[in-house]
Amino acid sequence: MASGGPFGYAGDLTPSEAWTLLAQDPDAQLVDVRTAAEWAFVGQPDLSRLGRKVHGVEWQSFRARAPNPSFVAQASEVLGGRKDAPALFLCRSGGRSRAAAAAMTAAGFTRAHNILGGFEGDLDEESHRGRANGWKADNLPWQQT
Repeated sequence: MASGGPFGYAGDLTPSEAWTLLAQDPDAQLVDVRTAAEWAFVGQPDLSRLGRKVHGVEWQSFRARAPNPSFVAQASEVLGGRKDAPALFLCRSGGRSRAAAAAMTAAGFTRAHNILGGFEGDLDEESHRGRANGWKADNLPWQQT
């Protein structure tokens, strides 16, 4: 079992650091752990210019109050079982993805990272997300279906 250092996982990356890692390391993969409703209605990172895709694996479903009991198995499958490759986890603002990175580290993934600020980031002074920090605020590519 991997120790995960002081975080319980490989550490935090800013969205821009995550983008750079995804652009430079062909083994790095992005797992969006938000809900299917969030993917559909809020949007997702767009890795198409890198010739890559985002893997969606819900940490917990929209109505569930507990983590997805199959999360580690489902995430392991989309990551291809490569426990030594960078696995980057993203949620709305960083809480669920932090837990997901820790769970994957406990399962033996040695390079599981949390993306700080997530996709939408923290609330700004007007109580809106997507402006203060996170993937959208860093003006990284994203799409909405």
